[in-house]
Amino acid sequence: QVQLVESGGGSVQPGGSLRLSCAFSGFSSSVFVMKWFRQTPGNERERVATINTFPGGGTSYTASVKGRFIISRDAVKNVIYLQMNSLKSEDTAVYYCERDNHWGQGTQVTVSS
Repeated sequence: QVQLVESGGGSVQPGGSLRLSCAFSGFSSSVFVMKWFRQTPGNERERVATINTFPGGGTSYTASVKGRFIISRDAVKNVIYLQMNSLKSEDTAVYYCERDNHWGQGTQVTVSS
């Protein structure tokens, strides 16, 4: 059974850092495209970062987080991460990971002084 479980959210002051994790299981392929999204109340989910592990793949980011967020993977643990640095109040959202249209339950990130 496919499963994605996010963790690592919390409250942090502006300028702080958090690292989100997404542990995944039940998928048949070891190569994949996975994404982090975020959503605020009343708004659609916004893609934040993508990691593509196919040959020639790489990472990409939405403009608002480029240079501050880093998406990475641990191939042994079947986890992807989102390292979030220099956090701003507008980064406040529920963050979700996604693979092949399967979603985790989300983890809340709140950036506030």
